[in-house]
Amino acid sequence: MNIDKFLIKEGTKLDLKKHATDFTADYTDKKEAVKDLEKNVAKLRELQDVLYAQDSSSLLIIFQAMDAAGKDSAIEHVMSGVNPQGCQVVSFKQPSAEERDHDYLWRCQKALPERGKIGIFNRSHYEEVLVVRVHPEILQGSQLAADLKSDKEIWKKRFKHIRDWEDHLAENGTHILKFFLNVSKDEQKQRFLDRINEPDKNWKFAMGDVKERGFWNDYMKAYTDAIQATSTGKSPWYVIPADKKWFTRLAVSEIVVKKLESMNLAYPTVSEAHKAELAEAKKMLESES
Repeated sequence: MNIDKFLIKEGTKLDLKKHATDFTADYTDKKEAVKDLEKNVAKLRELQDVLYAQDSSSLLIIFQAMDAAGKDSAIEHVMSGVNPQGCQVVSFKQPSAEERDHDYLWRCQKALPERGKIGIFNRSHYEEVLVVRVHPEILQGSQLAADLKSDKEIWKKRFKHIRDWEDHLAENGTHILKFFLNVSKDEQKQRFLDRINEPDKNWKFAMGDVKERGFWNDYMKAYTDAIQATSTGKSPWYVIPADKKWFTRLAVSEIVVKKLESMNLAYPTVSEAHKAELAEAKKMLESES
């Protein structure tokens, strides 16, 4: 699969309308895609084991999308084979009182993966240039000083904050992948109806999700601006077709595997002294009665 098709290169102008939400590459059979996903899941487990053993870098994966685009299921299926000890998922909801008393990057800084681990942000610091931009009353109700709330350059400045922060992370060993799951408005509608019509999915439905559909165009504008302003060589955005969940999962897994393969991972080299200790330990164990 040509994953570059989904990559938003640094400095390019983004038009989401040109990114088909139902694209499935050369896959016409879901079963074939599922088989390839299983191969990637197995490969991901192997690579994550080496990442953990090497303990010198980490991988941060960020998921952003409209409601019902499939973030949860993508995380569940792609990371299904990873050792839980080497992976952490953080879901960012409405900021708490403590979080509101810090800068907007603070809670994400706290949740970064340790060296040797894969960290996943289900929503992230990008909410502060997405939902907060679409709903300016959130910004006005924040603890920011009045002059900051009225700053006409606030979004441009926040894009710079984010680029600088992500550059800092990259230069300190945290590799970053960012996924926008690009679902169509019609597909979102069908998924909402499924949640209403199927009793075991009722718990997933919230009336606020439907109300947010009224701001669809505003969100697409906010996503477009945020993605094209913050997709860099060190911290790239990928726009993933999300109308077919089986393809979304495969595409994400392909990109994650290729990223890990590019990180020059290797198990730690065993010193001669350690090899001697291993030989001695083996001799002692084998001599036990």
